[in-house]
Amino acid sequence: MYAMQLATIFIGFIIFGFSENIKGPAIPRIQFDFSLNESQLGTLLSLNALGYLIACSFTAWLTRIWGIKRVTVIAFASMAISGVFIFLSQQYMWFSASYFLMYIGNGMLEIGLAVLGARIFVRNTGTMMNLSHGFYGLSSTVAPLIATGLMKVTMFGHTLDWRGMYLVMLMLSAVPIVFALLSKFPGDDINHEERTPFRSLLRDPVLWLMVFILTFGVVSELAVGGWLVNFLEKAYDWDTVKASGMLSAFFLCFALARLLLGPLTDRLGFTLSLIVFSGLSALCTFAAILGGESYAFLFAAAGVGIAMIYPTVMAFIAKRYPNGSDTAITFTVTLMGLGSVIGNYVIGGVIEFVKGRVGSDSANGLLRGLQAGYGFIGLCAALCAVTGIVLYILLHKRREII
Repeated sequence: MYAMQLATIFIGFIIFGFSENIKGPAIPRIQFDFSLNESQLGTLLSLNALGYLIACSFTAWLTRIWGIKRVTVIAFASMAISGVFIFLSQQYMWFSASYFLMYIGNGMLEIGLAVLGARIFVRNTGTMMNLSHGFYGLSSTVAPLIATGLMKVTMFGHTLDWRGMYLVMLMLSAVPIVFALLSKFPGDDINHEERTPFRSLLRDPVLWLMVFILTFGVVSELAVGGWLVNFLEKAYDWDTVKASGMLSAFFLCFALARLLLGPLTDRLGFTLSLIVFSGLSALCTFAAILGGESYAFLFAAAGVGIAMIYPTVMAFIAKRYPNGSDTAITFTVTLMGLGSVIGNYVIGGVIEFVKGRVGSDSANGLLRGLQAGYGFIGLCAALCAVTGIVLYILLHKRREII
C-alpha cells in the first residue's frame, strides 16, 4: 500500500512538472495559430493563473467533503480531459476554456499532492517532501525538451504539433489515477470535530509567518525562470543559447538539491533549514550581481538554496497541523499565489524605475535597472531568511521549534 501511495505522489509530481512547463515551446505556435497579440497572450496566461488560484481556494473544502483520494483522482482526470479538449480545439474560445480547465486541475493537484505528502510522510518528513518535489524539478527540467521533440513527431502521416503534444503529455495523467484508485490514504476518516478549526489557524501567527516565508521564497524561485535569461542577454551580451544554458544549470542545481539534501532538513530542523537555505540563495544572488560576469555561475548556485523552501514549508505545516494540514496548506498556497503575482510586477517596476533614474536610453541605465530588478529577487530570498529568524525566535520562546 505504501508503494502505491509513493507512486501516486512521485508520478503525480512528474505530471505536475510536465503540465506546467511544456507551454514554453508551445506558446509561440499557439500565438501564431490564433493570431494573438502580446496583450491577448498575456490575458490568456493571466486567466489561467486565476483558474489555478481558484482551484487552490476550493480544494481543501472538497477534500473534507469527498476525501483526498477522490479529489486527487478528479485533479488528474480533469488534466487528462483538458488534453483531449485542447487537441480538438480549433477556435480560440474553445482553446482558452480547455486551457483554463487544465489549470484548474493543476491547482487541485498542487494542493492534493501537498496534502497527500503531509498525511503519508509521518517519518523523515523533510527528506520525503524534498524528494517528492525533486521529481517535479526533474520533470520541469526536461519538459521543454520533450515538448519540442514531440511537436515534430509524425504519426499516421500527421505532425503532432502543439495540440498533439498537449494530448500526449496530459494523457499521462491516467497513469497515477490507476495507483490512486488502488491506494488507501490516511486522514479522510478524521471527524470534523477532530480537525483544527479554520479560525484557530487564522489566529496562529506562525501560519502567517509561513505565508510570508513561502511567498518570498516562491517569488525568488519563479522570478529566476522569467528574468535570468533576459538579464544575462542584456547585461552581459550573452547569446540565447549560453544564457539558456545558465538557466538550465539553475534548474539542475534546483532539482539535485531537492533530491539529495532532504535529509539535511530533518537533521537541522525545518525552521533552521528555512533560514540557512534562503540565506544561502540570497548570498549567491547578491554575489553574482556584485561580482559581475565572472561570477555569473552563482546565479545557478542560488538554485540549491531556494529549492528547499517550498517542500520544507510543506513539511513544517504537516508536522505542526496534523489534523488541519489540508486547510493550512490551501490557505498558505493561495496567499502565496497572490503574492507571487504581485512580486513579478514589482520586479518589472523596479527595473523601469532605476533605468529611468540612471538614464532610460543609456546602456548603463539598462544595466543598473536589470541589476536592481534582479537584486529584488535576492532581496526576496533575504526577506525569507529574516522572516525565518522571526519565526525561530517566536517558536523558541514557546519551546515549539520544529
